[in-house]
Amino acid sequence: MSVRTTVNGQDISIEKLVPLNERSINLKTNRGYHKIVSSIKSIGLIQPLCVYRENGHYAILDGFLRFKALEQSGATTVPCIVYQTKEAYTFNRMVNRLSPYQQSRMLRKSLETLDHKEIEEVLGIKSLKFRLGTDLYEHLHPEVIKKLDYNKITRKCAAELTYVTKDRQLEILREMKKCNDYSISFARALVIKTSPKQRNKKKKTRRTWSEDSGKKQELVDRLKTVQERYDFFSTLYQQYTTDLLKLGIYVRRLITNDEIRDYLAGTFPDILKCFEGIILEDDTKKAVAVAG
Repeated sequence: MSVRTTVNGQDISIEKLVPLNERSINLKTNRGYHKIVSSIKSIGLIQPLCVYRENGHYAILDGFLRFKALEQSGATTVPCIVYQTKEAYTFNRMVNRLSPYQQSRMLRKSLETLDHKEIEEVLGIKSLKFRLGTDLYEHLHPEVIKKLDYNKITRKCAAELTYVTKDRQLEILREMKKCNDYSISFARALVIKTSPKQRNKKKKTRRTWSEDSGKKQELVDRLKTVQERYDFFSTLYQQYTTDLLKLGIYVRRLITNDEIRDYLAGTFPDILKCFEGIILEDDTKKAVAVAG
């Protein structure tokens, strides 16, 4: 039986974090603690703390040593995974729910002491530039970043919004919320409807099909192909209809002949039943057509 839990990632002031259980650890000699301190100094915090809210503060379910290391480093805010209850943590403690924005911010922090190649090798990232999303975030309204942060919209959807001003992004976001449609296609449609004044001047605009001769020709070719297919199937349908009409007339002549009908009934009753079905279906269609 699976247990559904509600969690979310957010940055919390270190002053609001309280260890659930104080651990008597000698931080001066503890090797694990010193490794965490070294890791935070070199590449930043990779694994967020697991907490839950209680009496105006956040109790730390997992990450005591990380908390102490951050406290020593002078950190003011800490990336955390917030659980609704203490019990919920046991079912999801191995899942890392850092938001894309939190990941990006941590990686940018690590660039202050390390270069791109070193971070990519340590974390096994193919493209640090893509993971950072530097170009993307600088063109987005803070509210759009929040939606991206909480996975309300996808990265590709957010990328579509960068073609308009931040004020226009906020308008589009409200429209998407109103229609409860956060799809890429809907976002793209709203971007296309945007007036030139609300376009992002820093982003290279994509030419519409009407301005691109290549796209025009491609559209013409597609329409031509569709028309040819339509003509082919339309002709084929007319031919089949004519053949069925002739077959219906022929079958009617067969089963209305007493000798042939008696022979079919005695020798091939299944075939006679099939022929009667064809005639009955044909008569039904005619009756419907007259009634309509």
